[in-house]
Amino acid sequence: MTNPSVNTDVTEPSASDAPLHSTPLLDAHRALGARMVPFAGYLMPVQYADGILAEHVWTRTHAGLFDVSHMGQAIVAGPDHATTAAALERLVPGDIAGLAPGRIRYTQLLTAEGGIVDDLMVTRPADAAEDGRLFLVVNASRKEGDFALISEGLPAGITLTPLPEKALLALQGPEAAAVMRRLSPTADDLAFMAGGPATVAGFDCHVSRSGYTGEDGFEISVASVDAVALWQALLADPAVKPIGLGARDSLRLEAGLCLYGHDIDETTSPVEAALVWSIGKRRREEGGFPGDARIRRELTEGPSRKRVGLKPEGRAPAREGAEIHADGRQVGHVTSGGFGPTVGGPVAMGYVETAFAAPGTELSLIVRGKPLPARVVTLPFVPARYKR
Repeated sequence: MTNPSVNTDVTEPSASDAPLHSTPLLDAHRALGARMVPFAGYLMPVQYADGILAEHVWTRTHAGLFDVSHMGQAIVAGPDHATTAAALERLVPGDIAGLAPGRIRYTQLLTAEGGIVDDLMVTRPADAAEDGRLFLVVNASRKEGDFALISEGLPAGITLTPLPEKALLALQGPEAAAVMRRLSPTADDLAFMAGGPATVAGFDCHVSRSGYTGEDGFEISVASVDAVALWQALLADPAVKPIGLGARDSLRLEAGLCLYGHDIDETTSPVEAALVWSIGKRRREEGGFPGDARIRRELTEGPSRKRVGLKPEGRAPAREGAEIHADGRQVGHVTSGGFGPTVGGPVAMGYVETAFAAPGTELSLIVRGKPLPARVVTLPFVPARYKR
């Protein structure tokens, strides 16, 4: 059964007359008894028969399999890495030029004012024959706009090619590496935030050592026509169970990871969002990306607000939109909140004025019209267990 205190409100509204897209795994989800919901314009599984709480716990203790084929995949290509990286760096603050072969960089697309259009992953292929190519993965709800923005911002000779023919699976949890060793002996050799080609269960794939749960794991890009067979091969391992959007949300919240449209958007900068670690030293010093004046000013002077972790007292969760009060006034708002199964209580993230952002600061969260005591805590709520 689903624990009623786990937040299942992970749906995003779709235009009433817009048809929902589906991933290649739609029938496979239905065959497993998934409850399907609209999300980012797609019909996606929010949970399976065991429920969100059980799925969350299974991923933390074994290996959870997620369908993330709704995400946008694309290739940016130019004559060589230096040229392609320089082109992409005009749009993002990450150090793409310094990205080593086979490595992955997390970064953001920015507005001219330094707000976050989307966050994305950028992989540089290890194969010298692919020099000048970069593999991108962006959020589902933003991919059409992202691809248009990137294409318009690229100079002549640099192209962006979306990969709609690709599906994407995520295998996450402490037993994910053992599962991959059984199906793809070379994939487990990958370091954290590294990626490259691999054969998984006999299928040609691109595998990265990454994910969005705070656990060790892999993201597997595969041809859509092979997605069902690969999904079934992974589920055939007794360590693996299918996991829906509900547990994906509670897992990433415990891991202190941002969800676009909730914890980050075009009104938030990477500095406010506590993503300074993703901006390389050279980029901080040189700028040359959209909104660099604001971001470099915030790096020097400090932002007016910061994203923080929040630990409410008691058992009542504070949901997105809840006001955060201190000194008799509102000083911020909750952007993500719910029950943390691994923590054993409610957890939340939100933005507060910088003066109230230090760990240990006592605050009040307004829940159902009443103040709920809480304190600022260091993120993540659950220690990350990435491969080191």
